[in-house]
Amino acid sequence: MNPKILVFAGSIRTGAYSGKTADAATKELALQGAEVTRISLADYPLPIMDQDLEVEKGVPENAFKLARLIAAHDGLLIASPEYNSSIPPLLKNTIDWVSRIHKDGGRPFKPYAGKIAALCSSSDGNFAGARGLYHLRSVLMNCGVEIITPQCSVPRAQEAFDETGQFKDEHLRRRMETVVRTLIERAKMMSLRADG
Repeated sequence: MNPKILVFAGSIRTGAYSGKTADAATKELALQGAEVTRISLADYPLPIMDQDLEVEKGVPENAFKLARLIAAHDGLLIASPEYNSSIPPLLKNTIDWVSRIHKDGGRPFKPYAGKIAALCSSSDGNFAGARGLYHLRSVLMNCGVEIITPQCSVPRAQEAFDETGQFKDEHLRRRMETVVRTLIERAKMMSLRADG
């Protein structure tokens, strides 16, 4: 069985390096046989997480749409920029809203349960956005997501991609191959465990 992997970037800025990294990951996932769904968080706008708003209006429908997408996939691959050595607010807000969902249609629903994730980062500097992944890893683990150890961080991202969207650097290509292979293997194991 080919695992289903959901891919998205933590930025929706035009030309965002995290978007290019997510695109490179999508191509590698498809090459290695995964069923890939690539989305943009721009298609799921959400208000700032606010418990008063939640009490008044409930969890926004876009959070439910994302939660159902996450639940329908075996794993996630998230490519994130780094904001002040941490998680960009768009991504944190998205994760937080989805974590508020406990029921769907009156039935218990835990979208993050049993999910495996791979993390990638990018920046125009030498740190490659990797510092932000420590915080992202911690937040996702608190939500019950299992994070694989390999990650792909892209330094000097403004010059990292060729005209086809592939990495110019062979080391980065191999790194992404390792991340994707590990994610697929772990997603298959998690799926087998769930079926068993």
